[in-house]
Amino acid sequence: MPVLSRVQKLFPVPHIMSFPSVGVDVSDTSLKYIQFERVHAHDVNLVTKYWGDLTMPSGIVDRGNVHDIAKLSAVLNEMREKTNAQYVNMSLPEERAYLFETTLPIDTPRKEIRGLIDFRLEENVPLSPRDAYFDYVIVGSDVKLRILHIVVSVYAQSTINSYYDACVQAHLTPLSFEIEAQAIARASIPAQQAGTYMVVDFGKTRMGVGIVNNGILRYTSTIEIAGEQISADMRAVLGDVPESELTHIKNIKGLSHTKDNEHIATILRGYAETIVEELGIRIHYWDTRDIDSEARTIKKVIICGGSANLFGLPEFLSQKLELPTERAQVWANVLSLDNQIPEITRRYSYGYGTAIGLALRGFI
Repeated sequence: MPVLSRVQKLFPVPHIMSFPSVGVDVSDTSLKYIQFERVHAHDVNLVTKYWGDLTMPSGIVDRGNVHDIAKLSAVLNEMREKTNAQYVNMSLPEERAYLFETTLPIDTPRKEIRGLIDFRLEENVPLSPRDAYFDYVIVGSDVKLRILHIVVSVYAQSTINSYYDACVQAHLTPLSFEIEAQAIARASIPAQQAGTYMVVDFGKTRMGVGIVNNGILRYTSTIEIAGEQISADMRAVLGDVPESELTHIKNIKGLSHTKDNEHIATILRGYAETIVEELGIRIHYWDTRDIDSEARTIKKVIICGGSANLFGLPEFLSQKLELPTERAQVWANVLSLDNQIPEITRRYSYGYGTAIGLALRGFI
């Protein structure tokens, strides 16, 4: 990877940027954005300056791949016109990310670390170093073994270049590109809080899973369960009803086996059981790794995303996984709910977890 690559410096920016920037979460079906400001330097709470949700026309982005840069740029330009934005922090799709952990001698000069990791890419990810962008975080050291523990995140150059080019065509300057789960963790886990959390992003087209240890994303994967898939199965029972009505049923009745919800609850519980199975596989994988296993035990599951409102889901997961499970408190590092009411309603805010985390980059 060329040392002077224009994008290498942007994935992500190696220090906190102070420019006023908008957090932009791009998915296959929508573009959510939000920007915060601190009115006075001493203020603890942030104020929401701009926020919104734009529809992504079908086919522009599919499973994280940008198929039409010009059309994505047009949506970004619409956001720019609404916010007067110049700088953005943009999400990268989890399904296109590769993460791995490695070690290096503890006395390795910092200027040599990137080059040494470059040599290890091909043995850890299905990409050639010349086709990849990567960044790394030193997450700890073992003085006794004389090694550094390092987490490496990797994307294909073509993936990042497509998002970068769309920004440039929209006259926007990207300050950083970041994996969705890392942004969600920044929003929903209190700053400086240690421990290991599983972050589940239950969206319209897929479910992203990340495991965050002491604030650093260490694992990510995707589960093929989506809100629109559930809606299709509900319509097979209820007929051709609008999405708004299906959403109401999911959010108000959900997994409850009442007389008037028996058939739908059976469908939803089937999906919930599959989610438990898939999350259980990932928890087992994480727990059986031999790197500081006790210190890395998952202490809580945090769910967010547009489909996180499914009634009874946190309780169901908590019981089956035997882990505390809760919906994300996406305002945890933005403001005190005791003193301020967010402009975005609670149910709607779960879909803004990624955008909020991206917008917080310059503040925490």
